Amino acid sequence: MLDSIFSAATATTELTFINAILTILIAIALGGIISFTYMKTNPGGYSQSFTLTMVLLPVIVAIIILLIGSNVARAFSLAGAFSIIRFRSAPGDPKDITFVLFTMASGLACGVGSFGYAILFTLILCVLMFILNRTGFGVRKSQQKTLKVTIPEDLGYEEAFAEVFEKFNVRYELKKIRTTELGSLYELVYDVTIDEYTSQKELLDAVRTRNGNLDLSLTMSPTPTEY
Repeated sequence: MLDSIFSAATATTELTFINAILTILIAIALGGIISFTYMKTNPGGYSQSFTLTMVLLPVIVAIIILLIGSNVARAFSLAGAFSIIRFRSAPGDPKDITFVLFTMASGLACGVGSFGYAILFTLILCVLMFILNRTGFGVRKSQQKTLKVTIPEDLGYEEAFAEVFEKFNVRYELKKIRTTELGSLYELVYDVTIDEYTSQKELLDAVRTRNGNLDLSLTMSPTPTEY
């Protein structure tokens, strides 16, 4: 039975009604498995549109491969048609991009008739993703933050908060300084590295006390630095 399943990898897929239905059903099932894996390994949240896309994408890719087959003219015609479409989107999370490639690979394998291999590598990669997520592989124990503080002009900004940072064992780098309120205030922007044991609330309270309860915010850095 296994030989008959995996032998499809070396055979040319014929576009018949039964074959098309089988390909679509398997592609939908694999897309559902991949989408379910994505939802379970992203407890922080996900969008419904993206999860639905991962269910449909393998089917679309498989149908395209079925329609093209080994016809070179169809392949060039399809490439010309898709060149008209232009996509404008910001780069997403690398993990999301990986899942998109994952679903496309599943649809490609289904489209060429390699159902056994499509099921095999889908299950292996989904199990691998569950294992990496449960073991916390690659999770950083420290966080990169951007600390913005507004201080009066008579307060020396060079070492204004060095004592506070040293007390909480926070590594910091002063990235930007600019004046506000017609030069009466300084706005300082720090890149700070906070470990998992540091209380952000206590750190903010200490900075506020040092700063005289002026404007202060603590936000995630958009471009964390490596260390």
